[in-house]
Amino acid sequence: MRVGVLTGGGDCPGLNAVIRAVVRKGIKHYGYEFVGFRDGWRGPLEGDVMTLDRAAVRGILPRGGTILGSSRTNLMKVENGVDRVKDNLAGLGVDALIAIGGEDTLGVARQLHDHDVNVVGVPKTIDNDLNATDYTFGFDTAVNIAMEAIDRLHTTAESHHRALVVEVMGRHAGWIALHSGMAAGANVILIPERPFAIDDVIAYVESRFKTDYAPIVVVAEGAHPQDGDMELSAGELDAFGHVRLGGIGQRLAAEIEKRTGKESRSVVLGHVQRGGTPSAFDRVLATRLGVHAIDAVHDKDYGKMVALQGTDIVRVGLAAATEELKTVPVERYMEAEVFFG
Repeated sequence: MRVGVLTGGGDCPGLNAVIRAVVRKGIKHYGYEFVGFRDGWRGPLEGDVMTLDRAAVRGILPRGGTILGSSRTNLMKVENGVDRVKDNLAGLGVDALIAIGGEDTLGVARQLHDHDVNVVGVPKTIDNDLNATDYTFGFDTAVNIAMEAIDRLHTTAESHHRALVVEVMGRHAGWIALHSGMAAGANVILIPERPFAIDDVIAYVESRFKTDYAPIVVVAEGAHPQDGDMELSAGELDAFGHVRLGGIGQRLAAEIEKRTGKESRSVVLGHVQRGGTPSAFDRVLATRLGVHAIDAVHDKDYGKMVALQGTDIVRVGLAAATEELKTVPVERYMEAEVFFG
């Protein structure tokens, strides 16, 4: 049996650990052959492959990024995209495909399965916003990177008696902002799920200054004010129709300085959250997901995604994972609000 592997969407720490686990167990236990498709869905669309054997995956466990490359290619918007993929898989003798990605990548995988392509999904996103799994690999590493950055920013904020606004990733879900902000003792945390009132933010910031401490505001890139508070700009669209976000931190810092008279700066962590070596948690989670993904292929249990529920790895339908995003519930945000101000 020949199995194809691809990594799509934004890169994140832990992708290589999944690839390694899939290949190592697939060769050792099942005697399968593997090919890697380069650059996400572009690979099967164009038949661009590389050999995945033991030598190819040796030493990649601690490496960030992905040896296969990635892209945001949406084959569903390419003319005859599904037929081209099916023809290329048949021509390469690929019997099944393991797609490693987030909502967009797995959404395409779901549609391919509806067109009789043998697909198994593995949940990857630093945003932790995929349904049916408690955690996605990459999230823990991103949170720790953000937490360390906020820890460092506390010291410079205190030294200069200024407010610092830290913008982290999170388009529609504020999991990174919530976890990193709580872990690093942020003064205020702003997430996409809860439109904020700028007057409340200013009150929290001023309260912090009154105690002779410098405030740290953690804001997800997709956070937005209540109607009429601040003017926000929209960016260009990607292949899946998502607006490229960014800038809320800078606009918020300017508003804080204007209203409080205190010097305010913004720091955008951006893609640094995606880079570097994965944490121990993400290495183990990614490895376990890879092991169970190749087991699902062996069982011909296609149209499924392997997921973490509790401490167990289970199989769920791709539809359950991609129909709606997993967002921060009100009660979780209320836990963080205890420490605002």
